[in-house]
Amino acid sequence: MKSHFKQIVIVILSLFLLSCSAEDSGSGNAVTPPQVKPPTTQVPTTPISGSINYLALGDSYTIGQSVCETCRYPEQLKSSLKAIYPESNFTLKVIATTGWTTSNLISAVNAQNPEPNYDLVTLLIGVNNQYQHMDFSVYEKEFPQLLNKAISLAKGDKNNVIVLSIPDYAYTPFAANYTYENRMKISNEIDQYNASAERYCISKGVTFISITDITRTGLSNTSLVASDGLHPSEQAYKMFVDRILPQVKMALQN
Repeated sequence: MKSHFKQIVIVILSLFLLSCSAEDSGSGNAVTPPQVKPPTTQVPTTPISGSINYLALGDSYTIGQSVCETCRYPEQLKSSLKAIYPESNFTLKVIATTGWTTSNLISAVNAQNPEPNYDLVTLLIGVNNQYQHMDFSVYEKEFPQLLNKAISLAKGDKNNVIVLSIPDYAYTPFAANYTYENRMKISNEIDQYNASAERYCISKGVTFISITDITRTGLSNTSLVASDGLHPSEQAYKMFVDRILPQVKMALQN
């Protein structure tokens, strides 16, 4: 009797152990080893070789009024590109002067007559048309002339041209004492200029990059304004460069 009972107990225990083993091996309770993801590697920047010629066209925002020569955005852009492409030689030519309108820039480019051998051309112009209360039709006529000239100077390649929007000086200490209505008038007119430029850039297939929003934080973040209380600071120009650099890299690698 005891022997028979003992055999029954052994059978029950065996069935129980088999059942537990089957459950452990099932998908519901199986312990899945942690998945080890392969290390991610950043896609390397395609190297470029030789000499890269850069031409910056504009006004005080390009020449870097009230900041050091290496602080202005064309110089910062050149330095950033040198760091990315150490095997390449970068040259920079700036045609820009404080107070220039589109008419002044056209005259200067025609007078200097640069060679059409630039790998990169940037264009930022128009604020003085607005500031000097020139008729808007002048900008509508002359901006396309400047953009087409920029394309021809960029070896005829529209992909090597980048247009920057006009900063908004209504958001600087210089304009802080203006009436609200006057500041809104400045901003609305600058929006009008930028919209016209962007439309023409789109029609020509040229990259247009807006940096106006950066300058519209000049009252809340005075570190973005130069010591004259009007022009962008070195820090603001760095933000310009950070925004345009990806497009510049694409242009140079095409």
